[in-house]
Amino acid sequence: MARARRYWLMKSEPDAYSIGDLERAGVGSWDGVRNYQARNYMCEMAVGDLVLFYHSNTQPPAVVGVARVCRPAYPDHSAWNPKSDYFDAKSDPDEPRWFMVDVEYVETLPEPVTLELMRQDPELGGMLVTKRGQRLSVQPVERPHFARVLRLGGAQTRVRA
Repeated sequence: MARARRYWLMKSEPDAYSIGDLERAGVGSWDGVRNYQARNYMCEMAVGDLVLFYHSNTQPPAVVGVARVCRPAYPDHSAWNPKSDYFDAKSDPDEPRWFMVDVEYVETLPEPVTLELMRQDPELGGMLVTKRGQRLSVQPVERPHFARVLRLGGAQTRVRA
């Protein structure tokens, strides 16, 4: 029996990797995640899951696009490269500590959906990214919340709430 599609939000600083970068590349590796909970969420992802692409550490922070998981979690080799910003001396290729997924570009939202707008929208109550202090770079999103953000951003992509 097939697993039901799941929905996620993934944060990236636009000067490090933006929705425009993903659009130009078509497919990108989501590497460098060094938080255990975020890593665990990536390990739960499956091909076909949809992702809200969120620009963080910018003004205003906002969901700016949609991506799709196109390769499930595999070891993040940047952890083994001493020249990488994401190097982890305790990570071992024989027993990887960190993982990454590949995502493919789906679309850029015509209207970015800002964090402030999401916090003010009663239909998005309980969405993790709207909670104060919620800093996880990868987090699950409930289907109704995902669908609402798509509507607010004028997305072509459709998900039934």
